[in-house]
Amino acid sequence: MKTKQQYFYNALLLTAVSLLMRTVSVAFNVYVSSKVGAEAMGLLSLVSGVYGFSVTLATSGIHLATVRTVAERLKLTEGRENKKCLLACLSYATFFGAIAGVLLFLLARPIGVYVLKDTRTVKALTLLAFTLLPIAISTVFNGYFNAVRRAYKNAIAQITEQAIKITFTGYLLVLVAPKTVEGSILAILLGGATAETLTLLLNLILYLADKRHFKHIKQQKIGIKINVASVALPVAISAYMRSGLLTIEHILIPRGLQSYGSGNSAALAAYGSLQGMALPVILYPAAILASFSALLIPEVTEQHATGNTKEIRYIAGRAYQTSLLFSIGTAAVMLFLSSELGEVLYGSTEVARFIKLLAPLIPIMYIDTATDSLLKGLGEQVYSMNVNIIDAFISVILVWFLVPLIGINGYLVTIYVTEIFNAALSISRLLKVSGYRPKLSLLVLRPLCSAIGATVFANLILGCLPLAVASAITLIWHILLVSLLYIALLILTGTLPKKDLRWLVDTLLPQKGAPVFKQH
Repeated sequence: MKTKQQYFYNALLLTAVSLLMRTVSVAFNVYVSSKVGAEAMGLLSLVSGVYGFSVTLATSGIHLATVRTVAERLKLTEGRENKKCLLACLSYATFFGAIAGVLLFLLARPIGVYVLKDTRTVKALTLLAFTLLPIAISTVFNGYFNAVRRAYKNAIAQITEQAIKITFTGYLLVLVAPKTVEGSILAILLGGATAETLTLLLNLILYLADKRHFKHIKQQKIGIKINVASVALPVAISAYMRSGLLTIEHILIPRGLQSYGSGNSAALAAYGSLQGMALPVILYPAAILASFSALLIPEVTEQHATGNTKEIRYIAGRAYQTSLLFSIGTAAVMLFLSSELGEVLYGSTEVARFIKLLAPLIPIMYIDTATDSLLKGLGEQVYSMNVNIIDAFISVILVWFLVPLIGINGYLVTIYVTEIFNAALSISRLLKVSGYRPKLSLLVLRPLCSAIGATVFANLILGCLPLAVASAITLIWHILLVSLLYIALLILTGTLPKKDLRWLVDTLLPQKGAPVFKQH
């Protein structure tokens, strides 16, 4: 029987790796921005908007389809149809990955010249076209490893990919690429393309090694038809619409900033500071929750398949408790230390301002991620994508009107409106289909009071100490101080009672055969 230990050790492993990768990524992002400047980061974000839609077309909902298909058949057949499921998913991914790659290659120049209106993006888009097929196929393996609870294989792939990307990109930036905005972007993208291709080969090797876990089980040749498209296409169609709208949004932002009065370079710089610098810092701590959220999908899928609504409600409660306690504390740290973060990481007061303005939105962003995973596990992926489409449509409208009127602040308003809208609809849907009823005083009010108290006490303590603020070491000590005070206040206020601490210990060191998320 699957144990709690298996789920949480997988989640902890992915969390540790994800956090490491996010740390390396942010550090590398800081390095790259110092090398290429805010304008290049803005242009890179502009290219990424188009590339994001291309990746959406290439994957076409295959990750969720792989997780759900393999997890469901694994529960019912004990692995006898794993190979059949995987081959069906790989065929689907190859078809859409190849189509996306060919289309981006053929349309790179028209998009760069007539849509993005910057010829420096043409070579970048052409290069990115070759990464789409490897990404699509790797997505299948990623979903498969999640479904069969082999998280460490995804961890190996992530670490390897990041190491290759950083090494190769750093080499190109320093020794090969011309010192121009276009040359810098090509160096960054070529490093990523190389990493994607080599990671695909590694994923194939890891899968072949994984087959030994099921070699004692005779593979099923006759059985229920594996219809991957029935799961993937509804998600894919919605994803196309949302990704297309997001691409339009990212194209409109620099244009709106120019209409506001900024020149092309200044518009790209402002866009790069927010999109390419501040937002990665805001989303960095989410790595700690992202792995737990991703692994919720197969867990909830299995409980939903057996009609275990009581367990589903319990999983939802634990997911919300973890997400809100963590995200409210994270928001307090970001808000309290925004100036130090902007100064130490980027030497930029503008980035610091963006971090401070976005910090209060962190709990909504993080809880929305957990909610989406729970909804997908319950088979509500189409609803989630429809909400995301409406969200993206509202974003485009707001960016169209607000950015030319109030500049980059218009984009900040857009982020707030759409994030709150999306989270409100997703949470209401989850409460309806799961029957879960959250206790707001325990999940929101007490953590909020604890976070405010932690920052007040930290400010008093730090005010008495002659510490420099513009150094990485001092910043780390400040973060640790606020975090420790927050945890202490959570315990003192009863927000994190002894039974929950005992639950965590039992989760990490459970009795053999204890079920996942067993209630106490």
